[in-house]
Amino acid sequence: MAHIYQADLHPGKMALISAWLPSTDWFPGTEQLAIEHVGSFRFDDPEGEVGIETHLVAAGANVLQVPLTYRGAPLEGADAFLVSTMEHSVLGRRWVYDGCGDPAYADALAASILSGQGQAEQYFEVDGVREVIPATLDIRASGLPDGEELAEGPQPGPAELPVARIRAGDWELSVVRVLDLGGEAVADPALTATWNGQDVPVLLAWALPAA
Repeated sequence: MAHIYQADLHPGKMALISAWLPSTDWFPGTEQLAIEHVGSFRFDDPEGEVGIETHLVAAGANVLQVPLTYRGAPLEGADAFLVSTMEHSVLGRRWVYDGCGDPAYADALAASILSGQGQAEQYFEVDGVREVIPATLDIRASGLPDGEELAEGPQPGPAELPVARIRAGDWELSVVRVLDLGGEAVADPALTATWNGQDVPVLLAWALPAA
């Protein structure tokens, strides 16, 4: 479960995302687009040190996937993936990274896809009482297919989708940056999402055995 603090953030997450996205090489278009929040979900960090949160945001007609990690200190060797810093009224300064450059995100994504566990339940505490935060996205992780299917091997994903490819142990993970709302799919193991107004499952990421 992911403990969410009731805190003030400076800058706010959407302001941070809106400022960073146009600087990426996968942001659609060249003009400034209004960025609107669609939903978000989290994975657990087994060490309890890194916040791992993925945002889906609308930019014009596109929906983008923005995985972020929040750390209490800089991540060595990850300067190219630093999005910004923010001030958290409870936790202090946080270093915010593009999750695709953070091994904590890679490990958590692989664990979710391969185990079928999906997203972490989120909660906050009020006067010592734990209250669950309703999910804004329905995240489905397939888990590993049966042995026969795995022996044949999952097929590569749609070539036209902008993806980031990252390594987690013996697996190569493909994280879709600009989502296909028409429901393009790959063979399992994969991660998909639906949300209010989007009933067709949308491919977020998939895993292949690393070469």
